[in-house]
Amino acid sequence: MEELLKRELGTSRLEPYGFGGGGCISSGQGYVTDTGRIFAKHNSKSEARRMFDGEYASLEAIDKTETIRAPKPIKVIDQPSGGAVLVAEYVDIKSLSKYASQLGEQLAQMHLYNDEVGKRLSLQESSVHKDESLEYVSRFGFPVTTCCGYLPQDNTWQDDWVVFFTRQKLQQQLDLIEKEYGDREARELWPQLLRKIPDFFKGIDIKPALLHGDLWGGNLGECDTGPVIFDPACFYGHHEYELGIMMMFGGSGSQTLTPYHKLIPKSPRFEERHKLYQLFHYLNHWNHFGGSYRHQSIGIMRSLIKK
Repeated sequence: MEELLKRELGTSRLEPYGFGGGGCISSGQGYVTDTGRIFAKHNSKSEARRMFDGEYASLEAIDKTETIRAPKPIKVIDQPSGGAVLVAEYVDIKSLSKYASQLGEQLAQMHLYNDEVGKRLSLQESSVHKDESLEYVSRFGFPVTTCCGYLPQDNTWQDDWVVFFTRQKLQQQLDLIEKEYGDREARELWPQLLRKIPDFFKGIDIKPALLHGDLWGGNLGECDTGPVIFDPACFYGHHEYELGIMMMFGGSGSQTLTPYHKLIPKSPRFEERHKLYQLFHYLNHWNHFGGSYRHQSIGIMRSLIKK
């Protein structure tokens, strides 16, 4: 792989740097090159190119908001033996500690960015001096496929958030569970929950916000200058969706969420929607890692039906 990187990046120097990284899906390694430090993440699966193209576009989208730091993407490279490599800026990331409060503020700013762009463009309509770099996203979805884990997300654009979330998030996961496990209780509970879901969104105005999409504790941290988020699976959706997985698996504490909610206060029935958004991630984990996540998934479905 190192010869491939040298050729594709046009560098004669490629020395391993720092600790190799790896999660449940891909592995990575830092390098020093002629032009600076990079991080190369590789995956040998046939679907790796699609996954990394989505991550590249996600990192670009986050970077464009200039609200919170994410590694700058450099290139996606096909491996001759199969799979692909994502090359990005190397950031020396540590566990979140000092900048937990700043993470909450900057995450809220990222979620507000698209709406702020819409307001600025509205003000510019009568002006001869228009900022051509601004682009407001008015629908829910994303221009390319992104993967939450290794499963591709259906990011086809929708005008209605509830339709997008139920059809392209929850239904997709439950279809996979039906195909793999044929779980009778999940099959019976889903139509009952589907009828209840619109009630949880009555009276709130949902505007498309750029979301990281998979912001659990393993995909956030800090460097010497502030918080960093990485391994995104972006799409435009309801800002509350982001907080679902942030509160799972140990989760982010009040140091992060209190400053977040100062900028974006909670809306009525937040707690029910919070559980609904966590349901997606438990279903996604059930599809990735097996039946150990069935109990949480079924439990949330039962509890929300009673609300």
